[in-house]
Amino acid sequence: MKIICNTAALTEACTNVQRAVAAKSVNPALEGIYLKTTDQGVELSGYDLEVGITTMLEAGVAEKGGVIVNAKTFCDILRHLPESNVKLESDEKNRCFIQSGDAEYTLNGMGEGEYPELPYVMGGQPVIFPQLTLKDMIRQVIFSVSNDDSKTVHKGVKFEITSGYLKLIALDGYRLAIREEAIDYTGDNLSFIVPAKTLNEVVKIIDDDNGYISVHLDKKHIVFGLNGYHIVSRILEGDFLDYSSAIPKDFETEVVVKTQDFISSIDRMSLLMVEKFKTPLRCVFDDQSIRFSSTTAIGSASDRIHAKITGPGVEKGFNSRYLSEAFRVIESDEALIRLNTAQASPACIYPVSGTGFFYMILPVRLPNENG
Repeated sequence: MKIICNTAALTEACTNVQRAVAAKSVNPALEGIYLKTTDQGVELSGYDLEVGITTMLEAGVAEKGGVIVNAKTFCDILRHLPESNVKLESDEKNRCFIQSGDAEYTLNGMGEGEYPELPYVMGGQPVIFPQLTLKDMIRQVIFSVSNDDSKTVHKGVKFEITSGYLKLIALDGYRLAIREEAIDYTGDNLSFIVPAKTLNEVVKIIDDDNGYISVHLDKKHIVFGLNGYHIVSRILEGDFLDYSSAIPKDFETEVVVKTQDFISSIDRMSLLMVEKFKTPLRCVFDDQSIRFSSTTAIGSASDRIHAKITGPGVEKGFNSRYLSEAFRVIESDEALIRLNTAQASPACIYPVSGTGFFYMILPVRLPNENG
């Protein structure tokens, strides 16, 4: 392999591809970036057997070939090269020679035959989304994905695509987040679950412009195409919780509160709350206000904010972080909280105006509760 390309473009491409490279693996090839020449230039690939990222870069190709180089070292070198162009050359011993101006490096690489084949999704019409719409939707649900390895299917976000609508669902057994958006789609109904890890990488590559993202999928894999990159991932298999049956149909109490007031109060209360002790935040919804209080090993705190309340007063305990994370993604000046007086009944949270966002959180037992 012998090529010459723009240093800045190669550095950016390697930085993005490196996100799919294994940090540490029994297979050294998975810790590397695979460089392969094509008729269009040079293709870069990173793959940790769960997520793969590939991209094509314009390059002058003097000699075709391929080589695997350690991703971290290669990216570090590229970031420090002195000139706008860089020459790359590999030999029969899989040594990679890097030259830019007077700076020269030699990296011991691996043969391209050592690199695992990335999954290939064939056939079918892609589903097309606006990039910024999908980025916003992912941001509003992904924090509710489970971290429990015993239920792998809940470590992903469920996509439900119907005629004219896209819905994303994430849950972890204690909370549920749903975001729905109208889209230009008239094909068959689709339902699949994408690992949260994959979606985090998709979000990082999305530009803040009005571009589009394409999605191809088969029974086991999905490919996101955007901004010259392809992100391939397995689809999670298993029985996703029947979330719709868990949502209460009727509510006794409705609370309208200013979103920022709620966030600020939770922040003040959290100053004395230590996550590892899982101390509940006591919330009393009554008398046109929300009263917060908590007692921890550090001390105690209380606060009160104004709210518009209709229905009977309600007292419940909640995980303060779960409440905070939900309110921080509400794109509305005011939020609506719907409650029932039954102690085990969840709280349901909506923006008063704006996006189709829904959040449900289960209460936790307060210290003075009996039974």
